[in-house]
Amino acid sequence: MSKNDLNTPDEYVFVRKIHYGRYLAVALIILLLGIIVRAFVVGKIAWAVVGEYLFDRDIMAGIVNSMILTVFVMVVGVMLAVTVALMAGSKNPVLRYTARGYMFVFRSVPILLQLLIWYNLALIFPQITIPFVVSVSTTQVLTPFVAALLAFGIAQGAYTTEVIRSGLLSVGRGQVEAAASIGMTYSQSLYRIIIPQAMRVIVPPLGNETIGMVKYTSLASVIQYREIIYSAQSIYFASGRVIEMLMVCAFWYALVIGILSIVQGYIERYYNRSSRGSAAGEADL
Repeated sequence: MSKNDLNTPDEYVFVRKIHYGRYLAVALIILLLGIIVRAFVVGKIAWAVVGEYLFDRDIMAGIVNSMILTVFVMVVGVMLAVTVALMAGSKNPVLRYTARGYMFVFRSVPILLQLLIWYNLALIFPQITIPFVVSVSTTQVLTPFVAALLAFGIAQGAYTTEVIRSGLLSVGRGQVEAAASIGMTYSQSLYRIIIPQAMRVIVPPLGNETIGMVKYTSLASVIQYREIIYSAQSIYFASGRVIEMLMVCAFWYALVIGILSIVQGYIERYYNRSSRGSAAGEADL
């Protein structure tokens, strides 16, 4: 056989593999989506009413209240989480076991139950008293907003503690030792060295926790906090347009969570770039 009789790479014929399973899966998904869309189209939903109430004043006030509660809850939760995460990593056994006890208690009790307990705390403590300063009725202090803030914020802190702790542990011990070697205190190294690097690990789960909290705020309707679900209920109890108002709520939740997801993506990319830059700088050193 001569060399010219051999096939050259240019003469090879590439046959693309047909993935029948993929085509079948796509067909089933399209069929399922078609069935769902048809159900909503032919169902007894007055879409004109949905459009009419989409920017209703009570609905808009409800979504704003939901966002306000979410922001305050996450601020309280993150502040608690950072404190408890540092306590959990402390060499002091009192601080360490106190942190573990806090996480155990508030992660064990359902959030709805915590919400109801805080709202009805006046049954246990009728008065909130600061000796020689002030004494007020507990019901005047624990409004629906305050009860929801305490219930969600303290519970969120218990969950977010593990997020913060895992982020802090992701930074090598050598970083702390290097900071100490140049005269930094622990608080300075924490603020300038550890936390900026830990953010790459903290941001993704913390973003998910924030998105989850937007939806958890709907539970506050059981204690008459005027968030979007409570506002929608007030409307459909009077008009009887139940499914239409639920569609309005679904639209706003989807819009808000979509925006938060985009923001989360930008923040994640920012800290990923920052961490790569830090790594390159360390390599140059």
